This record gives sequence, C-alpha cells and structure tokens, in this order.
Amino acid sequence: MRLLHTMLRVGNLEKSLAFYTQVLGMKLLRRKDYPEGKFTLAFVGYQDEAHGTVLELTHNWETPSYHLGDGFGHIAIEVDDAYRACENTKKLGGKVIREAGPMKHGNTVIAFIEDPDGYKIEFIQKKSPES
Repeated sequence: MRLLHTMLRVGNLEKSLAFYTQVLGMKLLRRKDYPEGKFTLAFVGYQDEAHGTVLELTHNWETPSYHLGDGFGHIAIEVDDAYRACENTKKLGGKVIREAGPMKHGNTVIAFIEDPDGYKIEFIQKKSPES
C-alpha cells in the first residue's frame, strides 16, 4: 500500500492551479472536466503519480468557496531554505502567515503560507546531514 493523493476542494481552479504551479513550483500532472457532474479534477505534484504523493484539486463548478472547518491541519512541503521559500512566495503574490523560524519548543525551521482557498501549507526546512 502507499498514499496516492490528498484531495482539496477549491473555489477557483485557475487561481489554485496558478498558486500550486507558479508559487510552489508543482507540475500540473493531469486535468479532466466532468460536464455531467459539473466538476473538474486537476492533479498537481512534484513527481508523477507513480513515484510520489500528489494533490487532487476538485473544482465543483457551481461552488465558489468552502468553509474549511477545523479538522484539517495543513500540507507539509520540505524546502532547502524556509526563509528563501517565504521570500519567493511573497514575490510571487502568495500569502505568508508565519514567517520562517525555529518551531516552538524545538529547533526545526518552519514557516506557514496560505493558498487562495485558505488551506495552510507548512514549509519545513531540510535538515543538514550533521543534524
């Protein structure tokens, strides 16, 4: 068994695709419209689905936004430099909600950003080999 994908419902697919591909550097792996069901599925990720876990962005054509609730936490992405990742996110129009720095009660460097629908994404700085 292996984890295949996480599904997020998005209100504006084009805005979300721009965020995940341009701001976070993921690739659009596949996209399909389902006219009878009035929805589109788009899969994005850093690797193809055969080699890595991806995100499924589900856009229900008649639903412009969602209430995220309090059960979902965040998506985590490993980055080489969390400080630089925050700078790049801001330069590309993304929203940083917690600047890079050591986590509370630890020394791992983390940061949080937010996608266009309000989903939280954590940057976790890759540890050096001697850590």
